[in-house]
Amino acid sequence: MKNDIFRGKLVRLTTEDSQVLAEAMSKWRRDSEFHRLLDSEMAMASSVKGTKSFIEKYLEKENPDLIFFTIHTLEEDRLIGFIGLDGLQWTPGDAFVFIALGEREYWGKGYGTDAMRVILRYAFTELNLHRVSLDVYAYNPRAIRSYEKTGFQNEGRIRKLISRDGQRADDVWMGILREEWLHLQEA
Repeated sequence: MKNDIFRGKLVRLTTEDSQVLAEAMSKWRRDSEFHRLLDSEMAMASSVKGTKSFIEKYLEKENPDLIFFTIHTLEEDRLIGFIGLDGLQWTPGDAFVFIALGEREYWGKGYGTDAMRVILRYAFTELNLHRVSLDVYAYNPRAIRSYEKTGFQNEGRIRKLISRDGQRADDVWMGILREEWLHLQEA
C-alpha cells in the first residue's frame, strides 16, 4: 500500500492558496492554445482578480460534487496545472475527471499521464468509485494517447461539436471502470 496516495512518479496532487492559483491560471489563460485544448468556450484572457473571484466562488465553496487539486512537480515542487473530479454521483459511483497542464515545458513529457494515474488511484481506492469518465476534443491526440495509457477506453463521440479555426471537430468520450483499472495494477 502506498503511504502517500497523492504522489506519483513525477507529480503530487495538492491544494493551493487562491491567490497563487489565480496568478498561475490567469497566466495560463493568456495562452490561447492552452484554453482551446481545455474548454469549448472562446479563448479569453482573464485578470488575476477575476480568476481569484472564480476560484473563490466555484472551487472553494462547499461543493460535494467537486474535488479539485493542483499538480506540482516532485523535482522542483513547481505548480504546473490542475486536475479534479466533478459531477460526483455517490450512488452509482461515477465521476467526470478533468485535467490541464498550464506550463508548456511539461507538455508531452508524462506529467499529465502521471497526474491522471494518481487521481484514478484516489478515485478507485479512496472514494471507491466504479467509473471515471472524460471528454476530449479529437484535435488533441496527445491527450487521447495519455488517457489511453492510463486505461481509458473510447466510448463514443459527439460528431462535429466544436468549431476551431473554421473547422468542426468531434468531442471524444472515454471512460474507465474500476475493474479495468485494477487489472492494469496487476499487470
